[in-house]
Amino acid sequence: GQRITLPLAGQRLPFTVAGIWRDYARQFGAIVIDASVYRRLTRDTRVTDAALWLDAGVAPAQAIARLRESVHGGQRLEFAQPGEIRAASLRIFDRSFAVTYLLEAVAVIIGLFGVGASFGSQALARTREFGMLRHIGVTRRQIGLMLAMEGALVALLGVLAGLTLGLSLAMVLVHVVNPQSFHWTMSVHMPWGLLAALASAVVVAAALTALLSSRAAMSVDAVRAVRDDW
Repeated sequence: GQRITLPLAGQRLPFTVAGIWRDYARQFGAIVIDASVYRRLTRDTRVTDAALWLDAGVAPAQAIARLRESVHGGQRLEFAQPGEIRAASLRIFDRSFAVTYLLEAVAVIIGLFGVGASFGSQALARTREFGMLRHIGVTRRQIGLMLAMEGALVALLGVLAGLTLGLSLAMVLVHVVNPQSFHWTMSVHMPWGLLAALASAVVVAAALTALLSSRAAMSVDAVRAVRDDW
C-alpha cells in the first residue's frame, strides 16, 4: 500500500507497493513490475531473467532439457531451482559462521576448565568443612551431590546470563548491523529446543566437572581433616 517513486527511462514514476517477500536468488533488493507495464514505460524489450512455474507431473530436469533444445543458444542458459538456491545460500551462510561454532566450543571448554579449577581450589580450602560434615554423619556421596549442585547452579547462572546477552546481540545483528551492512533483512527464528539441549549439556558438564575436581579433597580422612581444630 505504500507509494514510492522509481526512476525509469529518465523519469521518476509513482508506484504502489503490492507486496513484499523474501527469496534466495540475490543478496540485494529487487523490484518486480509487470512486464507489459515495464515495456510500455521504458520501451525496453530485453529479457535476461525468467521464472517458470511447472505444471503438475513435469519434472524440472525434463523441462530444462526441453528448454535447452528449443531455445537458440540454450546450452548457455543457467537454470536453478528454488531449493538449490536456498541450499547454496545456507551453505555459504553456514560457512561464514563456521569459525563461530569453533569459538563456541573453545569457550565451553575454557569455561569447564574454569569451573574445574575453581571448585578444585574451593574443595581444598573447604577440606575441614567436609571433615566436620563427615563427623556429623554426612556421607561422601552427599557431599559430592552438594558440590555437583553448586556447580550446576553456577553454570545455570552463566547460561542464563549468556543467553540474555546472546539474544540481545543477535537482535542488534539482525535488525541493525545486517540491514546496514548487507542491505537485506531476515526473519528471526529461535531454536529453543537446541538451545535448551545445549544449556542442559553445559549445566550437566559443569556439575560433573565440579564433582570430579573435588574428589581429591573428599578422599582425605575425616579425622585428619579436622585434627587442627581439636
